[in-house]
Amino acid sequence: MGPVRGLKKRKKVEKKVDQNVLAASLGPEPEPLDWWDGFSQRITGPLLQSKKMKFESVFKISRKTFSYICSLVKEDMMAKASNFVDLNGKPLSLNDQVAVALRRLSAGESLSSIGDSFKMNQSTVSQLTWRFVESMEERGLHHLHWPSTETEMEEIKSKFEKIRGLPNCCGAIDTTHIMMTLPTMDPSSDVWLDHEKNCSMILQAIVDPEMRFRNVITGWPGSLNDDIVLRSSGFFKLCGEGKMLNGKKMVLPEGTELGEYIVGDAGFPLLPWLLTPYRGKHLPDFQAEYNKRLFATKMVAQRALARLKEMWKIIHGVMWKPDKHKLPRIILVCCILHNIVIDMEDEMQDELPLSHHHDTGYHQLNSESVDKSALILREKLSLQLSGKLPK
Repeated sequence: MGPVRGLKKRKKVEKKVDQNVLAASLGPEPEPLDWWDGFSQRITGPLLQSKKMKFESVFKISRKTFSYICSLVKEDMMAKASNFVDLNGKPLSLNDQVAVALRRLSAGESLSSIGDSFKMNQSTVSQLTWRFVESMEERGLHHLHWPSTETEMEEIKSKFEKIRGLPNCCGAIDTTHIMMTLPTMDPSSDVWLDHEKNCSMILQAIVDPEMRFRNVITGWPGSLNDDIVLRSSGFFKLCGEGKMLNGKKMVLPEGTELGEYIVGDAGFPLLPWLLTPYRGKHLPDFQAEYNKRLFATKMVAQRALARLKEMWKIIHGVMWKPDKHKLPRIILVCCILHNIVIDMEDEMQDELPLSHHHDTGYHQLNSESVDKSALILREKLSLQLSGKLPK
């Protein structure tokens, strides 16, 4: 995972979760099976219409995933349980607390709206959500990691190649703008205004074929372009030092070595380890064919970011927007939750629309940075994909 500005460096945790071990570790439900029946009866306001609906309709995840999330944060959330009560003075259970936090992150509603719906003070909702965010940063971080073994990376390469035939591809990169608010008198306001004149923060993500986030960086002002954000990341530095994307190389028919790489759009620099599309109209057939394959492959990153914003509306700028100090950590936790839903094979994700529009209204800013060796490599790969590379 890439650095998140404002997030303290934490102790390394286990990186891979085996599904069988995961299922066995969950143990019994943290609450009685009728918890939802009782909790749903306390809902008021606009959410009242959901009382006859299923749990999944309110939280957009399955009970299995919910129980697993509860097991991750149980120790932290229940450390001072007596501090959290509803308006009637009733102590909030673990499930109550996690439900409130997840609803706020997924609905993007204000403190007052969530408080009214669940009969709690705004301060209780705020404290619960922030404690949940702090806990998930540490307890769930192992769900967001770069492939740690050759076997894992080879599986990713194989799945990418099955999309449209790009060999040795390890990821797709994209960025999106997260809407935010600033005090009107903040002297740094201008730097947060992006090229569409919105106040935003950048999220850069590298995604695997299953739309799982493998590396993220956030916290940078919306005024920065994709090229600058990438060059400011730890991922860029590690790739430049040969410490990332340094696995098996493949040899094209005429002898050119193709190392590991990721794919991105024209907003990123063309590098030996980051392949971007050809630009211009009336391209030769082999270049147009390469572009089609690249666009189809990098679509997984666009869809992942669209799904992230659709499912966790707190970062979609709907009704309420976090400030610049808390937003990077909230974005990170939403990315972790996104991955958990995938890792748990949650059937609810199949019911969500699969869009690739995550920055509606934004036009493409192109990077003019080109590595000469990457130009040659891209040309050779394009010819190879079209069957025109001499053997």
